[in-house]
Amino acid sequence: MELVLSSEVEAARNEQRPVVALETTVLTHGLSWPHNVETLLGMEQAIRDEGATPATLGIVSGKVTVGLSAEQIEAFGKAPADSITKCSRRDLPSVVAARRHGALTVAGTIVVADAANIRIFATGGIGGVHRGHPEDVSADLYELGRTPVAVVCAGAKSILDLPLTLEVLESQGVPVIGLCTANLPAFFARDSGLPLPHSVSTTEEAADLLRAWKDLEAGNGMLITVPVPEEHAIDGGEAEAAIATAVAEADAAGVTGSRLTPFILARVVELTGGRSLTANKALLRNNARIAAILARQAQLGRVNRAF
Repeated sequence: MELVLSSEVEAARNEQRPVVALETTVLTHGLSWPHNVETLLGMEQAIRDEGATPATLGIVSGKVTVGLSAEQIEAFGKAPADSITKCSRRDLPSVVAARRHGALTVAGTIVVADAANIRIFATGGIGGVHRGHPEDVSADLYELGRTPVAVVCAGAKSILDLPLTLEVLESQGVPVIGLCTANLPAFFARDSGLPLPHSVSTTEEAADLLRAWKDLEAGNGMLITVPVPEEHAIDGGEAEAAIATAVAEADAAGVTGSRLTPFILARVVELTGGRSLTANKALLRNNARIAAILARQAQLGRVNRAF
């Protein structure tokens, strides 16, 4: 894959300093202007503050870009709705061939991060199995099963069917680790009540797991789940009630496919009086900070070969 690297990312790679990947759908499909740009730039700064280099990944006029500039980030964030293609693995050839802009999903970011030999990626929540539609399974889960990139997140988005999402991750052989939690975080809420197979209490222990995962060269990703900061968390019952209402409204309106998650998230913001937005922004910054710490402690920038 032909890549365009920013000077900051290229310098970090040449000096074998840790790099953390970030996605671009948070700009185009996740948060609205100006929250989207403010949050992504805040994530980048949180990574720099912890001694790592951020690499926001996207497709700019058909060029797969590793490390968007601040100007490019702002342009993506201000672009009209649906004017930038939402790209998973399947969408990359058509967007590159047509020389269009593309915002990378979790799955798309994993693909490009792997091509750039970046082994850790911070996001809000991964996709999963949609509630009431078990046939609708996010490509994120399958990409994690076949591509060696570790993803730091606040679990899967709580608008999803979390038990089924964990089942699919298990079937794909993806290690799911709880950092400072024994249960899967529920995105806006800190605890889904679903026990995880593995948990650690410190970033040092998580870094040990990352080193073991890298050395095993198993070819699959790893999921490190981190609860939303407590001061910004939403009560699990309240979050569940808002999500259930939003999902029912989406079904009634016939909203499906790539439009479903943005619709539900926007409606949950309204139903929670904006508190879900505050939680979302806080967990994104926190996950970026944690990913940078782990990249540095596990020395993920110091790789001798891709795997």
